[in-house]
Amino acid sequence: MNSNYYAVIMAGGIGSRFWPVSTAEYPKQFHDMLGSGSTLIQKTFNRLHKFIPKENILVLTNESYNDLVLEQLPMLTQEQVVLEPAMRNTAPCILYAALKIKKSNPNAVMIVAPSDHWIEDENAFENDVKQCFTKCENEDVLCTLGIKPTFPNTGFGYIEFDKNPAAEIKKVNQFREKPDYNTAKEFISQGNFLWNAGIFMWSVKTIVDAFKAFQPEQYQLFNSGIEAYNTPEEKKFIAKNYALAENISIDYAILEHSKSIYVLPATFDWNDLGTWGSLYDKLDKNESSNAVVGAQLLDRNASGNIVRTKNDKVVVLDSLDDFIVVDKDDVLLICPKEKEQDIKVILNEVKDKFGK
Repeated sequence: MNSNYYAVIMAGGIGSRFWPVSTAEYPKQFHDMLGSGSTLIQKTFNRLHKFIPKENILVLTNESYNDLVLEQLPMLTQEQVVLEPAMRNTAPCILYAALKIKKSNPNAVMIVAPSDHWIEDENAFENDVKQCFTKCENEDVLCTLGIKPTFPNTGFGYIEFDKNPAAEIKKVNQFREKPDYNTAKEFISQGNFLWNAGIFMWSVKTIVDAFKAFQPEQYQLFNSGIEAYNTPEEKKFIAKNYALAENISIDYAILEHSKSIYVLPATFDWNDLGTWGSLYDKLDKNESSNAVVGAQLLDRNASGNIVRTKNDKVVVLDSLDDFIVVDKDDVLLICPKEKEQDIKVILNEVKDKFGK
């Protein structure tokens, strides 16, 4: 394995659209959402560890998830779990991790990857990342992987790239916000738009220099602790200073400003597993097109449902189509798939009414 290869797994999200399985105390990346025998964060770690040394993989997460990370990834040391004492979006934690890595290895290239995505062809993923790593090692560029759109999805941001057919890794013209349906159709018809998967690659030098140029206050704040990083003094410095960082995403902080961003159209199938519906799309279905995790299902004139329980509970569905049925401890959710975007609202209503 290449000792200059590093990975940062982003594992701080709550995943509230997967309630009631995913909760603030135990979010979706720590669950076996696919019924595969591995949690999403375990699958992400194993995918990266195929070509990145395990000691070079960091997990960025909230302080409250520290024990969960070490329980599910026991091969990591405490020093590899980078804890955020406050929620400050993606830019501060990426800068913090990049400075830590740069102090250890100034020649490092790193990938920033979400902990909860589904990627089937892991060899293709490895090849795509290595191709971007090579470019990042040889040029001062920021790279990302874009997903070829299969339909006009309004739930993703898009990446518009230069149509120069000669280049495999395309120059990014601009990042586009989540569009409405007609705009998404227009994007796809133009042929040079990709879904933004939030997977980034760069050298530590290039990303730190980008922060120095475009986010000087953020850079000064975190760089002032450089002597403490990777020492026992680091925790004290972060506890005192992290909350002072601006709450801003890497997209707004860096990507919208840089003129040296490139995208490689991914050669692997991808799903962000952002909703129960997207999970349904990736699960195996029975002869009635029902997807089942952890349950024994009797379906009578019922199709298109996703059913999840624990302990092989017997579930009977009669004359029910296209529903989400999730049984977890003291909560039972039965919701039409077409209303899955309302689950965050439902969660808040349940909290208000029942205190759960």
